[in-house]
Amino acid sequence: MVISIKVESFAKRADLFLSEKLGITRSRIQNLIEKGFILLNSNPFKPSSRLKMGDLITGNIPEEEEESELKPINFPLDIIYEDESIIVINKPKGIVVHPSFGHKEDTIVNALLYHCKDLLNIGGTKRPGVVHRLDKDTSGILLFAKNEHALYNLQKQFKNRAVTKKYLALLLGKPEKDRDTIITNIGRHPKDRKKFAVTKEGRPAITEYNILKFLLGVSLAEITIKTGRTHQIRVHMSYINAPIIGDMDYNKKNYENIIKDKNLLQLCKEIKGQALCAHFLSFKHPITNKIMNFKVSPPKEMQKIIDWMKDYGANKET
Repeated sequence: MVISIKVESFAKRADLFLSEKLGITRSRIQNLIEKGFILLNSNPFKPSSRLKMGDLITGNIPEEEEESELKPINFPLDIIYEDESIIVINKPKGIVVHPSFGHKEDTIVNALLYHCKDLLNIGGTKRPGVVHRLDKDTSGILLFAKNEHALYNLQKQFKNRAVTKKYLALLLGKPEKDRDTIITNIGRHPKDRKKFAVTKEGRPAITEYNILKFLLGVSLAEITIKTGRTHQIRVHMSYINAPIIGDMDYNKKNYENIIKDKNLLQLCKEIKGQALCAHFLSFKHPITNKIMNFKVSPPKEMQKIIDWMKDYGANKET
């Protein structure tokens, strides 16, 4: 592979340019650069390097990357849809999407590697097939790619905001507006590096919400995200003073001071981890270009509260 940089590529990031040029996912390009498979002017370089006129990119794209340390683990998956290019699953609450510190074998990716024997190395060895992620305690729809073309196409759709992602959430209290769009920057929390916060230095984040029902101190909201920042919904709901029930990382409110019914209060206290479900996903199939729509119900503990709110509202004034 020999690529000479021309005017139209001037000042582009090297990893982004190569991803678009070669039709390979950006994560895999970064991996190949870091391992020395690709050189810039015969020298190693950083994926973030900016290209200059006359630069020469050389190297080779191996058919397979080095063997992954990820272990296929046989545990059940709730598969909503699967074909030769994609697999859509309903992720349960409490399970991590891909291996990380403290979670080496108990992740969705480990189960997918057992189910899909050819998934290994799709997009790299650390997060094979991963198109997007959900937090450990967020349930709902997850999309994975089963080949490089599908992964590149789907990641591009997410990047270009051509994907519709909707969530259901139970909020403690109620925002000032029943419907609104939150636009801020989100970055690392200045005091707790494991958390995120609205900051001046962060990356742009856009969240739309609509309160579907409010009852006795609890709101049921449908939330649509236009960007995919880490903990985005959780940070934004806390930011507008309506944190997600069960989210102890971003909630400083006392349930007893807000929830006005003892039965509803007890149900909410039983939820551990944020009451948040990715319940709708729409995108174009990477091969057929057909619009694919998927929808799931919230987990039982969330649905129990939603049903209680509906039953109460049917018999009493709110």
